[in-house]
Amino acid sequence: MTISAVLFDVGGVLWDSAAAHRRVWTSWSRARGLDPEEVWTLTFGRRPEDTVRDAAPHRDPTIERKVLDELLVQEKNSFPPIDGAADLLEALSDSPWAIVTSGDRESVTERFAAAGLPLPAVQVYGSDVENTARPWPNARSPWGPPS
Repeated sequence: MTISAVLFDVGGVLWDSAAAHRRVWTSWSRARGLDPEEVWTLTFGRRPEDTVRDAAPHRDPTIERKVLDELLVQEKNSFPPIDGAADLLEALSDSPWAIVTSGDRESVTERFAAAGLPLPAVQVYGSDVENTARPWPNARSPWGPPS
């Protein structure tokens, strides 16, 4: 097998985001009279807007995304790097690698800086794709089609 590039998600892969996201969704759920445990089960691998559509269909997902983003801003430095992430990315410094995440560009950039992790040249964010819960790793590679 020939590997031409490595694609990483970020939350739970390069940094530990579980505790911060759990606090955000718990706060959001309680403020809307929803069961935080039920909402939490809907969040994995999905954009916040999609979780809102299922958890609170009477609410505007775009407005609620802004509320959730504000709650995440309050968690600014609560995303420590996963053990070994910095060493792994350093080892890949001469190889093509990218991040592929449902996160937004601004917060991901800030969290990488706070965690002391380098950003790759290629970055694909949830806002870069349409009609999907997250960017798909099997989408057209920025380095060309698989050989």
